[in-house]
Amino acid sequence: MAEQDLHRQHISGQFNQELETVTAHMLEMGGVVEKQLLAAMMALLELDSGEAQAVMESDQAINAMEVDINDECFRILARRQPAAGDLRLVLAISKVIIDLERIGDESSRIARQAIALSEQAEEDPARPWTQKLGAIVIEMLRGALDAFARREAPAAAAIARGDEEIDANMAGAMAVLADTMRSDPEAVEACITTMWALRSLERIGDHARNIAEYVIYVVEGVDVRHAAREAVLDLLPEHSSPDV
Repeated sequence: MAEQDLHRQHISGQFNQELETVTAHMLEMGGVVEKQLLAAMMALLELDSGEAQAVMESDQAINAMEVDINDECFRILARRQPAAGDLRLVLAISKVIIDLERIGDESSRIARQAIALSEQAEEDPARPWTQKLGAIVIEMLRGALDAFARREAPAAAAIARGDEEIDANMAGAMAVLADTMRSDPEAVEACITTMWALRSLERIGDHARNIAEYVIYVVEGVDVRHAAREAVLDLLPEHSSPDV
């Protein structure tokens, strides 16, 4: 009996290590994606085509990380057949890496718009709005990843409800761009290019919110993906109960 108990402890220890490793790999991917997004924003604001090109070239590395981590998740599911909280964790990681990969794609699109603006020799007419929007989505991504690392559902819930700022800044930027196109027909091309970049930032905010929602799923076992923003915090139990 003692030998069986030791064997179970050994298997359990191995499993816990596998979960810690795949979580670490996902967070590492998140760090790479965050750096890529920061670089894309710098390229856009500074019209730095060299920086933009480097962002686009880094996208394949992010894609490779997604494939590798997805394989890790499948191996854990096949070999360990996890249940309850462990199952939620593995499933959430398999979803989060998809959102991270798509943030990488949107960062590459922003880089392409930076190159286009540099070739048009035009600065972003809505630069203050663009800068603010970029700061918001970067902070959302950083906060979502930090909430995942710390397993903090309330912090994740705040992020999941926090895209009102994105909506407000998008509206402000679009108003400025519309006014610019009406008053200066020569700026139309640059305004449209900027609009594409802003749409990518908006989508990145959506992906960051998705990641935050997966944190709530892992910690509380509550799926809030289709809940109204105002209802997200209401769906969180006041006191977490252990998995059964």
